[in-house]
Amino acid sequence: MKNVHVSKHPLVMDKISRLRDKRTSVADFRRLMGEVSMFLAHDALLHAKVKSARVRTPVGTANVMRLSHDLVFVAILRAGLGMVDGLVKMYPEAKLAHIGIYRDEETLKPVKYYVRLPENVAGSLVVIADPMLATGGSAVEAVEIMKSRGAKNICFICMIAAKEGLRRLAAAHPEMPIYVGTVDEKLNGKGYIVPGLGDAGDRMFGTN
Repeated sequence: MKNVHVSKHPLVMDKISRLRDKRTSVADFRRLMGEVSMFLAHDALLHAKVKSARVRTPVGTANVMRLSHDLVFVAILRAGLGMVDGLVKMYPEAKLAHIGIYRDEETLKPVKYYVRLPENVAGSLVVIADPMLATGGSAVEAVEIMKSRGAKNICFICMIAAKEGLRRLAAAHPEMPIYVGTVDEKLNGKGYIVPGLGDAGDRMFGTN
């Protein structure tokens, strides 16, 4: 899977180990999600396009480089909301979008219920965020939604991916870079990543 990039950063490994720990508090879980998201976004944005510009400094004029396109951060609801804080810290000027998709517990298929996007995303770099890539159904659907709205430059970031979901997403959108914190071996009968970290949304919001 040439379009898959798994983080080798020691801090990502350490933070994911604490996210996995069932003893981690809600507050620490939220903080760690934001921090891991910043590292993943750093990797995802390494190849963002830039253009030359000139700015006035207090003592002269500098030749500088600036982003040549907008950034759009797309959170897949609801767990993806936990990654937004870290993404916005990386680039506060980004536009934010939300896609609501839930997995039917019986069929494990994605069900779309909400889409709210900026008016024009055709020229933007779109970063889709979801902490867990399990079956891959929601991620594939989210990318297809963004493409249907005109997005051409898309990448996907997640903290933990199951091999099955990763293969599915990489095959469905082979041109799209996928940035992953770590990869787990399998899914259980309910479609949860094993060993994973449980339900990211429940652990972030303190629900069950």
